[in-house]
Amino acid sequence: MKILLVGAAGHVGGVARAELEARGHSVVSASRSTQPGADTSDPESIAGLLEAVGRIDAIVVAVGSAAFKPVTELTRDDYMSAFVSKALGQVEFVTQGLDYLNDGGSITVTTGVLSREPVPTAAAAALVNGAVESFVISAAPELPRGIRINAVSPNVLANSPHFHDAFAGMVPVTDEQVAAAFVRSVEGNVTGRVISV
Repeated sequence: MKILLVGAAGHVGGVARAELEARGHSVVSASRSTQPGADTSDPESIAGLLEAVGRIDAIVVAVGSAAFKPVTELTRDDYMSAFVSKALGQVEFVTQGLDYLNDGGSITVTTGVLSREPVPTAAAAALVNGAVESFVISAAPELPRGIRINAVSPNVLANSPHFHDAFAGMVPVTDEQVAAAFVRSVEGNVTGRVISV
């Protein structure tokens, strides 16, 4: 398969890329710094990337950021920035990407444990993760031409020990577990799923 992977420079995206390439797929990696690149907060930038890459069998998006602050300190701008970066950015790859996906293709977006488990200072990230997951569930039955959509939602990563204290009592997940979730979304037959890891 020819797969567009956005966010390949990040850890989660890098894990997905390595496994998908190991399984024989042709992965076109994109980030803000690649050529072609994409700024997920800019629909025109996304359009330019898709046009440059052309026809594809799958899109994987593993990008987005949010402010981590106590809920009493989060501002409207913090919430808007998170929503534009992680929610609308990923949704834009769905709405525009349909024109480039081959029949039976797939779209995989990325969320995380914060949509289902409370963590201190993570309210903005939880908001956008939940929004993206709800979108996936609702959009899946309406996608044309057999195109599937899923969200991969990992827990805190085992190889990110600097975050473990914030995720007290949660069991970190390995790169192999995260990679398997992306493979299931891309190569499997599920759709409308939040694949929790």
